[in-house]
Amino acid sequence: MKTAAIIGGGVIGGGWAARFLLNGWDVRVFDPDPEAERKIGEVLSNARRSLPGLGNVALPAEGALTFHATIAEAVEGAAWVQESVPERLDLKQKVYAELQQHCAEDALIGSSTSGFKPSELQEGRGNASRIVVAHPFNPVYLLPLIELVGTDVNPADVIARAKEIISGIGMYPLHVRKEIDAHIADRFLEAVWREALWLVKDGIASTEEIDNAIRYGFGIRWAQMGLFETYRVAGGEAGMKHFMAQFGPCLTAPWTKLMDVPEFTDELVDLIADQSDEQSGMHSIRELERIRDDNLVGMMRAMSANDWGAGALQNVQDKAREGEAGLLNHIDQIGDLSKPVLTLNRTVPLDWTDYNGHMTESRYLDAFAQSTDRLMLLIGCDAEYIASGGSYFTAETHIRHIDEVHAGHSIQVRTQVILGAGKKMHLWHEMYEGDRLLATGEHMLLHVDLATRRSAPPAEHVEAALVKLATAHDALPAPDGLGRAIGAPR
Repeated sequence: MKTAAIIGGGVIGGGWAARFLLNGWDVRVFDPDPEAERKIGEVLSNARRSLPGLGNVALPAEGALTFHATIAEAVEGAAWVQESVPERLDLKQKVYAELQQHCAEDALIGSSTSGFKPSELQEGRGNASRIVVAHPFNPVYLLPLIELVGTDVNPADVIARAKEIISGIGMYPLHVRKEIDAHIADRFLEAVWREALWLVKDGIASTEEIDNAIRYGFGIRWAQMGLFETYRVAGGEAGMKHFMAQFGPCLTAPWTKLMDVPEFTDELVDLIADQSDEQSGMHSIRELERIRDDNLVGMMRAMSANDWGAGALQNVQDKAREGEAGLLNHIDQIGDLSKPVLTLNRTVPLDWTDYNGHMTESRYLDAFAQSTDRLMLLIGCDAEYIASGGSYFTAETHIRHIDEVHAGHSIQVRTQVILGAGKKMHLWHEMYEGDRLLATGEHMLLHVDLATRRSAPPAEHVEAALVKLATAHDALPAPDGLGRAIGAPR
């Protein structure tokens, strides 16, 4: 079992703990705050609710979470140590001095610092080559970006290993090749923050109006295209050169106060705090976190459908987890053909639930459709085969809703092939949560020539694989409910 140590268990440290824990790592925490266990528990509760449903494949078994009285105890056996103490260089250097005494020689040490350079953290340390900046974004358990910053002291294998570990927990390591104060992303945020302070101070906009300008406009574009790609599209058919020529002169216009900062007076602080209370004070912080998480999961899942941005990153992570989740890609990988095949292993995502709080009926069909796609993949009816002109179309479906299931619950579908010869594929799906049967789905599909859109025999290798499964499943008992229509006697 892989082990991570979290030094500092605030909002960021708690997010790191959740990210590692839900990706199968054991997590050991040190934080002198007597409330640390409660605070991390609340962060973890939100993470358990949202992260597993972000992807389409089940997460690995959760690791063990333990709390420790000293840094020495916390880092014992840790392959990765994440420091997330307050942004004071003297405090961080004190922590690194202690880490140097107790960490394993090959342990990697990442800092969540948003502003300090790695050279400042490495100064005077005998294990400086193992120290890097690994700057995340809140909520760490959902947002994938990590700014990975090293120096010439860090050998290439340390950076490569850091990338491997970060990628392994579903995150994106953006390697910042030259250290700079505040790295990359926070420099953008600081620019927007400065402008926002002036707009409020000068009475031009309220905090809510500024937030609306972002979330109803460019914020959505940035979420899936970033800055330069957004402006490339804005340039129309002529592209980025046209955009630069058209809007470049605006850079000399007096639009910005980036180099000027409003004085942080009590009056300004009160003005912003009062407006913020009016804007969002009706929600607790926990409620705002859950609303934020629901929206983030929804947006990233939407991007997954287009294999774009953070969604594309999640798709890569799902693919890497398939084998661990028991999902196979070819019939030859199946160890025992005589048993129903595992065709789905995932968590019910937040957007699959309805006003009653359980999985909506349309999502049962969605889950069974994903299982059918997996079965098609197993017999060789994959993307390449479909591109060549053949596929199976669903002709008839019967679903029985037997029990309810809620967001965050783990579901599995096992599939029995009833018929596979000729043009027909007759499947029986059973959906479970553990040993509890949730639903059954009976599906009849016909193989179709995509050029004529008419039924046609499948390729020999596809039919042979399907018949092989059907023959092996002949020995299974006939499923309860097979062939029944609505209202048929039991």
